[in-house]
Amino acid sequence: MKLFLTLIVLFALLCSIGSCRKDFDYTTSNGNLEFSKDTVFLDTVFANIGSSTYSLKVYNRSKDDISIPFIGLEQGDESSYRLNVDGAAGKTFQNIPLMSKDSLYIFIETTVTLENEGANQLLYTDVLQFGQGATSQQIPLVTLVQDAIFLYPKTASDGQKETVVLGIDANGEDMLSPGFELENDQLQFTNEKPYVIYGFAVVPKEKTLSIDAGARVYFHENSGILVQPEAQLAINGTLSTDQQLLENEVIFEGDRLEPEYGDVSGQWEGIRIASGSVDNTIEYLTLKNATIGIFAEGESSFSTPTLNIKNSQVHNSSKINLWGKTAVISGENLVLGNAGSSSLYCNLGGSYSFTHTTIANYWTESYRPSTALTINNFEQTENNGSIGIDLIKADFKNCIIDGNSDFELSHSSNELNRYNFLFSSCTITANTTNLTSESKKLYNFEDSSKYKNNILNEPLEFVNTSKNDFRLTITSSALNIGDKTFTLNISKDILGKDRTETPDLGAYEFSSTD
Repeated sequence: MKLFLTLIVLFALLCSIGSCRKDFDYTTSNGNLEFSKDTVFLDTVFANIGSSTYSLKVYNRSKDDISIPFIGLEQGDESSYRLNVDGAAGKTFQNIPLMSKDSLYIFIETTVTLENEGANQLLYTDVLQFGQGATSQQIPLVTLVQDAIFLYPKTASDGQKETVVLGIDANGEDMLSPGFELENDQLQFTNEKPYVIYGFAVVPKEKTLSIDAGARVYFHENSGILVQPEAQLAINGTLSTDQQLLENEVIFEGDRLEPEYGDVSGQWEGIRIASGSVDNTIEYLTLKNATIGIFAEGESSFSTPTLNIKNSQVHNSSKINLWGKTAVISGENLVLGNAGSSSLYCNLGGSYSFTHTTIANYWTESYRPSTALTINNFEQTENNGSIGIDLIKADFKNCIIDGNSDFELSHSSNELNRYNFLFSSCTITANTTNLTSESKKLYNFEDSSKYKNNILNEPLEFVNTSKNDFRLTITSSALNIGDKTFTLNISKDILGKDRTETPDLGAYEFSSTD
C-alpha cells in the first residue's frame, strides 16, 4: 500500500513539473507588423448613431514572439472611435503579446456628433497607432458622418416612451407601438437634410404630410409612418435626370447606411394608411427593405380613392410590398418587386386598377408562401367563420405578372360577394396543368370577359431580378405588344421614355441605350 501511495505522489510531481514552463520571452515589436487593410473605412453613418463593428487583422509574420508596446488612437480619449483589442475595450493598450506566425483582431466602432452647425456631411478621421517613436506604424480610420433631422417619441419622467395605436388585434385589443404625432412644423419633409424616424410618425387627423422631391427618409427598426383617418400623405417626387443619384426621387429605407444592409429586408415596418384616410398620393417613391411596404385600408363604401400611386417602386419587403384591404387603389408605372410573400395583395374586396405595372417576385431569401399577385374578396375569422366584401373590380392593363414560381396569380372568391376582375394585354405566369376543375373557373384564360389578349408563361428576360432591376432586355417577350389605347394618358414610362408608338408591357419601355 505504501509503495502504491509513493508511486502516486511521484507521478503527481512529475505531472506538475512537466506542466510548468517559463513565461514566453517576447521581443519588442520593431515596426514589421502587417495588416489586412491599409485604411479602415467605416462607411457612412448618421450623427449620434453608432456604426456597425469593423475589423482589422494584425499579423506577426516573423519567427519571434513579440510584444506590441502600444496600440491606440492618435486622439486618445478625445477620439469618437472605440476599440476592442484581444477582448478588452478601450482607446489605448500597452504591451499586447502576439505569437510568431499568429494574428490579432482589432474591432472598431464609432459614434460621431456633428459640431459644425449647418454642415450636412463631415469626414471624420483618426489614426490607429501600433508602437511609438521611429518604428511606429499607422492605419487611418475614415468615416463619413451625415447630419439629419431626428424625429422620435417623447420619454416620460418614469422612462416610458410615448405610444400610438396602430390598429386592433384579433382579440379586439389596441395594438400599441412607440410613436408620436407630427407637429404642424414637422408636416413638410424637405430635401435639405435626411430624416431619421424612430417609432411610428403619425399624421394627425385633418392634416397632410407633404414630402418634397429629393427627400430622404430613413427608418429605425420597428418604425414607420401611420396616416390616421381624415389625414393624408402626399409624396411629391419627380423624375430624376441621373438614375444613379435619383436626385428628385423620394427614398424610404432603413437607417443602416452600411453597404451590407443595402438589400436586407424587414429593417423597418412600412407605411400604414388607416381606414378613413382618402386621396393619398405617391409619385416617384422608391420604398425598400420594409416589412410591409404600404398597407392601405379602405372602407366598404368605395366612395373615394384610398391611394393613387404612380412612377414608384416598392421592393424587398419581408412580407408584402403593397397591401390593399377593402381599398380603392390605382397604380401607373409601378414596380412591385421581390417580397417574402406577395408583391401585390388585393385583399377583402375593394376596387383596384393597375396600368403598366410590373408585378414580379423572384424572392430567394426563404420559402415564399404566396404568389406575386394575390386577390380575394373574403377572409377567415375566428371560429371558422368568414367575412366577405365585394370586389368591385381588379383591372390590370398592359401589366406583367411574373416570378420564379410556375404560378404567380392567386384568386380566392367566396362566390357570395361580387368578384369582378379583368386582365387585358398582360403577360401572366400561370401553369394551369394541375388545376382542379373547380379552380379552373377563375383561371379560364379563354374567357374574354376576364382575360383579354394576354400571353401566358413566356420568358420575360429582366436585367437583374436579384437586384430588383426589372427593366426589359432585347429578348423579352413583353416588347411591343402593349395595347396603345391604355397609353393615352401614360405616354411615358417610369424613366420618362416615350411609349406611344409600340408600348412594351410593364413599367419600363425597353431601350437599347440602357
